[in-house]
Amino acid sequence: MTESGNAALHFVDRHVTEGRADKTAFREAAGARRSMSYGELAAETGRVAAALAQAGVPRESRAVMLVLDQIEFPQIFWGCLKAGVVPVPLNTLLATPVYETILNDSRAETLFVSEQLWSVVEPAARASARLSRIVVIGTEAPEGTTAFSDFVAGCDPAPAIETSPDDIAFWLYSSGSTGQPKGVRHVHGALQATADTYGAQVLRIRESDTIFSAAKLFFAYGLGNGMTFPMSVGATTVLFHARPTPEDVIKVLETERPTIFGGVPTLYAAMVAALEKTGKPDAPLRRCISAGEALPEEIGRKWQQIWGVDILDGVGSTEMLHIFLSNAPADVVYGTSGRAVPGYDLRLVDEEGAEITAPGKVGELLVRGDSAADGYWNQRAKSRATFEGEWTRTGDKYELGEDGRFIYCGRTDDMFKVSGIWVSPFEVEQALIAHPAVLEAAVVAHRDAAGLDKPKAFIVLKDRADPGALEDELKDFVKKRVGKWKYPRWIEFVDDLPKTATGKIQRFKLREGC
Repeated sequence: MTESGNAALHFVDRHVTEGRADKTAFREAAGARRSMSYGELAAETGRVAAALAQAGVPRESRAVMLVLDQIEFPQIFWGCLKAGVVPVPLNTLLATPVYETILNDSRAETLFVSEQLWSVVEPAARASARLSRIVVIGTEAPEGTTAFSDFVAGCDPAPAIETSPDDIAFWLYSSGSTGQPKGVRHVHGALQATADTYGAQVLRIRESDTIFSAAKLFFAYGLGNGMTFPMSVGATTVLFHARPTPEDVIKVLETERPTIFGGVPTLYAAMVAALEKTGKPDAPLRRCISAGEALPEEIGRKWQQIWGVDILDGVGSTEMLHIFLSNAPADVVYGTSGRAVPGYDLRLVDEEGAEITAPGKVGELLVRGDSAADGYWNQRAKSRATFEGEWTRTGDKYELGEDGRFIYCGRTDDMFKVSGIWVSPFEVEQALIAHPAVLEAAVVAHRDAAGLDKPKAFIVLKDRADPGALEDELKDFVKKRVGKWKYPRWIEFVDDLPKTATGKIQRFKLREGC
């Protein structure tokens, strides 16, 4: 990784000096279907920086972004970086009390919000003692707010301020798959670190690519897919602001014809179920990637059969900013998470912290790489527990295969023992998903009458299949695939599973209901 100081110089302004001013950087797939070139982006981000300075927003203050995937998102994000203001993109699907918690925790002075989201955040914003300006993106600005168009009106583009690659650039709040979100602080240099590693050496993105990420820009995986990687080479991103239903995503693939697609396992599973009925659309996909949760082997194989393109399943985290462990082109083994992304080091440790080197043993995964976060905001104990010098604890349990690939077993909090032997919820879930009637499955520990942990499965069925005839069949199906002692003793059929906006199943909520 080369030191580039302010990340906006590398990802935005460089493309103008290198002759890509007229190249489309972003285009919208819905609504007004607007587009923006790299030259326009450079100018508009400069105007945002100038407007922030004109409004007296101090360097290093936080600017919360509750912004849909629309043209204004990159303008504001990179404009904040140019001004030395710290953007904090938030999940657009949270509830008012969570926004209130985050506004208070971040001590943000500025809020940028899409007009469609204003009603949800308004009570929290009005109650905030620290917010001094609210900028609304849309046709009207409610009382006490400023329209985004008015905020930047009359501002001449300002240049990016000088920063160190080690200056804090932006925050992301963790997805909260195991509880309340935490503010994760990332430095300017981390963005290029992910582009130089996963983006260049695994995704192998090119200037000629068009990328569509169903995963949204507000969290780490979507931020890399939709901004960092395409902007590292001057490619084009398709933005889609609405909820990514399988039908809508398939339509975007057909109409926008991207060459790279980024999704999550739950979406891939739903799309496979839909495409098996309708057939695939005409789209020139050359690369598909997945993260957020481990990809079930059955889904990967079915997708490849439909499209003729493999899904590169990878593992990343908010703390590491993007994927650090992945399958790679021409090196895909479904049912595994692949190998370390070039530029990252991985190791497994047991419950005492001793390193595990022998294949077949299960341990917690630790990762080392230049994209690691600077720590959590205002949570020193959790920072010390997660960031151990150069190493970051992932909270994931893995098994090292004989071939050097890593096999996902589950979150540390999700693993449990049956008869003294570790059970991987993911292994049982994969077996269940392989049954033709099952769309999704989640497995958690549930105590029997003797107080001993046994597997319990929550299952979403395809096509409203009759659950009454399936319970015993599914138990036998699992016994034959992964072992008699691992089968779910109880099966509960549900309409859907609790998930974060990133598609991660919130198993802690299922455990609470047991």
